[in-house]
Amino acid sequence: MAENDVLSQMLDAWRDDIESVPFPQFGELLIPRQQARPLAERRCTARPSVARVTNATRRTDA
Repeated sequence: MAENDVLSQMLDAWRDDIESVPFPQFGELLIPRQQARPLAERRCTARPSVARVTNATRRTDA
């Protein structure tokens, strides 16, 4: 039983330590704008000649 008491005391001390640190608060969240990419980089680069895995048995559709 004494071991449980020690563990409980350690847990309580840990909780007190965690709760003593204030959670950060933000007045305003600023997210930088995304940069636009050139059209060539936005296109899908997949080639129709590449075989694709269609299921977990690794059977391909090529």
